[in-house]
Amino acid sequence: MKRRPMLVVVGLILAAFAMGLWMGSRFSGRTVRSGIFPRPLQPAIASVTPARASVTSAVSNPPPCVDFRNAGPLVGKKGCVTGVVLRAYTARSGNTFLDFCQDYRTCPFTSLIFAADKEKFGDMGSMQGKRVEIRGDVVSYQGHTEIVIHDPQQVRGGQ
Repeated sequence: MKRRPMLVVVGLILAAFAMGLWMGSRFSGRTVRSGIFPRPLQPAIASVTPARASVTSAVSNPPPCVDFRNAGPLVGKKGCVTGVVLRAYTARSGNTFLDFCQDYRTCPFTSLIFAADKEKFGDMGSMQGKRVEIRGDVVSYQGHTEIVIHDPQQVRGGQ
């Protein structure tokens, strides 16, 4: 009688471990923003003026947009990528992908809206066939360049 509850506990622990491994392999290489480990604070006196100046210059001089085929050199930086959205596809997971090529598997660039952020956006299907500019952190995921869209202000055009 005592063995059965112990087997259930061990089974649950193994299932949780396997789920953690699966999630880790699924999202490895992606930039995930989290409030758990915030950036360390800079000294207030040293950062007030330069930080405001850099924010002002970044807003007044945004980086120029590059064609989605040329986005590779932007990996690891903030950037702007432009192209015509051929398809807006929502997977069973709820994540929405903006595809810029006929075959997404061979396309050098993709853009993604996670299901958790989808409620912030309207009908992404209306973007099909329209030229858009996508701004954000350019990352590499499974050999492809991508921008994860968290906010509608990251996307311009498509109207």
